[in-house]
Order: sequence, then structure tokens, then C-alpha cells
Amino acid sequence: MTVEAGDTTAARAMLPYAPPDLNGLPEGWRAIVWDGQGPAPAAGTLRSVEFFVIPYTRTAAAVPMLCQLPALQVVQSLSAGVEDLLPHMAKGVTLCNARGVHDTSTAEHAVTLLLTVLRRIPELVRAQDAQQWSPGFRPALADHTILVLGYGAIGAAVEARLVPFECEVVRVARTARSAPRGPVHAMTELPSLLPQADAVVLTLPLTEGTRHLVDAGFLARLKDNAVLVNVGRGPVVDTAAVLVELHAERLWAALDVTDPEPLPPGHALWTAPNTLISPHVAATTSAFRPRALALIRSQLARYAAGMPLANVVSVGRI
Repeated sequence: MTVEAGDTTAARAMLPYAPPDLNGLPEGWRAIVWDGQGPAPAAGTLRSVEFFVIPYTRTAAAVPMLCQLPALQVVQSLSAGVEDLLPHMAKGVTLCNARGVHDTSTAEHAVTLLLTVLRRIPELVRAQDAQQWSPGFRPALADHTILVLGYGAIGAAVEARLVPFECEVVRVARTARSAPRGPVHAMTELPSLLPQADAVVLTLPLTEGTRHLVDAGFLARLKDNAVLVNVGRGPVVDTAAVLVELHAERLWAALDVTDPEPLPPGHALWTAPNTLISPHVAATTSAFRPRALALIRSQLARYAAGMPLANVVSVGRI
């Protein structure tokens, strides 16, 4: 049964999708369905909610409701990054991210951005608009070295899509380890790895350790005409530092995320040379919904059965 916003029937979950989309709820469960855009559910319907799935891209609307959920036990994000939710987690509330949901779409977009820049597709589009025939040699992805920085689930998905292009992939994560496709280097090795890279693909979350990781020193180590692709979080890159390199036309950038974001009209990134910008759309594709529904279904079943949840990021302590 679905509990609408005006109903006072006790509900154990608040979801962005109706139970029929999930093939039903655990036995005996009821839910409030709220997509983050319409009116917030009435306070009386919230008192029994234990499991809250944050509507995707609607975190700002959802955060004020957290303090209205006295029975809350689990917050399930539909984003891979949860830095905007972490400060709001009450004591004992488990926060889970959406690891696995965005791998396919984000990796696909990262490779699209990289190919678009390397093959100078924006130049071809502008030439077509001007009805100009513009032949010439352009860089290929083949035989290039691509450094994937932030080698988690999304980073591994990026590599899987790069392999058929006959390029070499260098994997980098916070700590060194082995992976099915080869060794993963530690971030401490970046100074020696960056000069080898023809492109760097950033799939990093935003933490105090990654904020402005890509600074002037990082960029200076890249070879001329290297490409920086960011599908992680905007503040991982020092915007002022990358603008210096772009205006010097020494590097190229393909940015799905920016700092600030949304990028306001008149910002220098819009008109910087050698720059391609997409408006944080890497994950928002037709592949999102079925994977999001599968995660919600699985997590609800685990919670109802008293099993450990997947993708646990933290248990709130405030």
C-alpha cells in the first residue's frame, strides 16, 4: 500500500518511486512516495519512517526532512557521493550510498568526453554549422596512456570501456592494491605517474583529502596537450589553477562537474580555450532508473530481514 502525503497511516519507508515499480515492498510494509519536487509529506505521516531513500538530485529538498523523522534508521542515497548528507546524519542513523548504480552511465560519459576532446568534435560541429569542410589529422585514443584517478567501481568501469581502444590504463587510488586488470598505484606515486599520462580521468569523491587535489603543481606535471576529464566532483579541481593552463592553451579539459556548480553565466570556464563542459549529466541516463530500483529493492529486503546493508558509508554520531 502506498501512503500519500496527506494520509496519517503509519509508514516504514519514504521512497521516490511507487512500490509497484519495485515489484512491491517487504511484507507488512507501507510507504510514503515523495519525489522531492512536490509538497513535502505532512508531519504526521513521517513519525514511523525508518528507511528514507533520498530522491536523486533532490538532496537539498530532502535534508530538512531528516530532523522530522524520529524513527529514522537508514538513509539511502541514490548518488555515489554523499558529502552533502554526511553532516546531517543523526546519531545511530546508517547512511548508504549508491555504489554500482552510476558506474555504467558515468564511465560511458567519461569516455565520450575524452574521445570528443581528442578527436576535436566541437571543432567539427562548428565547422558544420559554418558549412566548412575541415579535414586533418587529430589525436586518437589508441596508443595513449590514460591515468584513472579514483580507481573504485566507477574507475574500473571506465577502464573496462577504454580497453577496446588499444590504450594503456594506469590505475590510481588512495592506497596501492591489486585489481583484476593489474596493479593499482597509491596517490603518493602521482608525481612520477602524471608526466606519463596523455589524459587523466577523475572519478574521485569529494573529501578533505581530495579537495583541490588537482592544483597548479598537479597540472604542471602533465605533458603538453594532456586532457583532464572530471566526472567526479568539481572541487577536486582548483578552478583558478586549471584556468591558467587552459588560457595558456597547454592543456585540454572536459568537465562534467565544476566549481562552482551550477556554473553561472559569465564564468571564465564557459569561454576558456580547449574546454568542453557538460552540466553534471554523466549519471542521468536511461541506465539510472533500473539500477536505482534494483538497489532500493535489495536494500529494503536486507533491512526487513535484519541482514547487513550494502554500501554503508557511515553511522551518524551527532
